[in-house]
Amino acid sequence: MNWFSTIIIFLTAFLAVFWEAAFNGVRHWIGAQIDLLPAIMVYVALSGSIGMVTTFAILGGLWFDSLSANPLGVTVLPLFLIGLTIYANRELILRDETFAQFVLGLAASSVVPIMILLFLLTTCHEPLFGWGTIWQLVVMSVGGAIATPIFFEFFNFVNRVLGPRTYSEISFRPDREIRRGR
Repeated sequence: MNWFSTIIIFLTAFLAVFWEAAFNGVRHWIGAQIDLLPAIMVYVALSGSIGMVTTFAILGGLWFDSLSANPLGVTVLPLFLIGLTIYANRELILRDETFAQFVLGLAASSVVPIMILLFLLTTCHEPLFGWGTIWQLVVMSVGGAIATPIFFEFFNFVNRVLGPRTYSEISFRPDREIRRGR
């Protein structure tokens, strides 16, 4: 992954966190806010290096926590663990399949909030927890699952249109004659 792709990914994550905090239309309409960071983490873990997974988890988690009611840094470890798990198994994952992207987005978008909730409960914080939490978890999971293939298409489109061009050299001339036989 080149520097241009890295900058686009981090800019998208920053804008996604800002959108989640600034625009409450989705929250009022469906009763929960969709978290887009796990969906982007799926793309980063399948396309980037372990350093990029770590950097994305740290920056994305701190950005998200600074604009939410979470204690600062509680989102970093769940994002990193999801990214590390996907990164470690990415040879086994069909990266270009939409269904695989959807399932990974569903898993990441459901595991990250559950881990954050567990961290908050084990560190003596008192988060709001009730029957509405299940609805929020369902909305966040389905929203992240739908957003993951969209992010894959968006980042692939940006890399194709604005990324560096690669040319492949052919190893033979098209006007060369191949003699067969004796």
